[in-house]
Amino acid sequence: MAKHKYTGIMGWIEDRLPIFSLLDNAVGTGYHTPKNLNYWWNFGSLAGFALVIQIITGIILAMYYNPSAAGAFESIEHIMRDVNYGWLMRYVHSNGGSLFFLVVFIHVFRGLYYGSFKAPRELLWMLGLVILLLMMMTAFTGYVLPWGQMSFWAATVITEFFSAIPGVGTDVVEWLRGSFAVDNATLNRFYSFHYLFPFLIVGIVIVHIWALHVHGSGNPKGINVKKGTSDTIPFHPFYTVKDLFGMGVFIVIFAVLVFYYPNLMSHPDNYIPANPGVTPPHIVPEWYFLPFYAILRAVTWEHLIPNAKLWGVIAMAGSIMILFVIPWIDKSKVRSMTFRPLSRIFFWIMVADVFLLGVVGAMPVDGIWIYLGQFGTAYYFLHFTVILYLLGKYEKTRPLPKSISEPVIRSEPVIQ
Repeated sequence: MAKHKYTGIMGWIEDRLPIFSLLDNAVGTGYHTPKNLNYWWNFGSLAGFALVIQIITGIILAMYYNPSAAGAFESIEHIMRDVNYGWLMRYVHSNGGSLFFLVVFIHVFRGLYYGSFKAPRELLWMLGLVILLLMMMTAFTGYVLPWGQMSFWAATVITEFFSAIPGVGTDVVEWLRGSFAVDNATLNRFYSFHYLFPFLIVGIVIVHIWALHVHGSGNPKGINVKKGTSDTIPFHPFYTVKDLFGMGVFIVIFAVLVFYYPNLMSHPDNYIPANPGVTPPHIVPEWYFLPFYAILRAVTWEHLIPNAKLWGVIAMAGSIMILFVIPWIDKSKVRSMTFRPLSRIFFWIMVADVFLLGVVGAMPVDGIWIYLGQFGTAYYFLHFTVILYLLGKYEKTRPLPKSISEPVIRSEPVIQ
């Protein structure tokens, strides 16, 4: 048998199933990471923590949920009023979804800022985007399950957009709904998808972590780490402690949201049972879909563009798909925007643009909001197709340090 450091029952298990050495190499002393990782690197582990919370609470809620048009809304009320701590499970699950998206969005923006998508980590980046897409599908199907007014009409409006696909649009809509309209079949179908997708996410997360360990974590300086030097430290205990601190802060924010503002990110119309005969005055999705919803609605020139609705769907899909090809658009050899002054300015303009799209997505398609949505959409695609390419090719960057340790060593006083 191979020698290892484990004894007793752990040693007995390790001889037969080397699970402890696997964990050690993944998140323990066997895994060495750059020593200059800042708190922006906490959001990867926070995303995993949020995913675990969503799966556990989702399984508990599924025990009491009735996936039928006649009983879905009443079963939610039953969970909230009659099931012991059912209100807590429901609020943790609904608010946990919002925090999960917030954490992942920050994780993605951190990757854009520090060049985590650049070679040799392109596949790692794309796997992360696949996780984001699965999260969106999970959230959309889950939004329908309470079977309130906003759930019903959001599902009706969003699925109807797919009818714009030439030739097969009607068939796609009927397949999504399981019927000619959003009804009991839709609810059953979405419930099945909502239960399935989180486990698909877990599978992709495992591959994502595997891809991360092939070339190791990036770092704020964006320079290659020299293995076997002072540039790296063991993940445990240095970063496990840091991650635990981040989780503590996350839990405090989560608790404040759940216990004091549980409906802050919910729509009041969703506390009204679904009624196909009454349309809400303003139909909006959850906040994390608002920028994409604004892009979807940006193409409004039906009198100028044939099948404008189709182009809106293409623009919405393209807003995600374009992120997959960023590694080949941004040709700069410098990863981190710490050393790219112009890129840093345009990065924050892009962040502001996404915020603008989020605000536009929450507003009616009327007046100035139409033009702001079109401006925000145009700039979004301009940034990732033209600006990023030109900056990568022509921007004058600052010189990179030779190693992670060099800036620290240079700043230390010389002892005579």
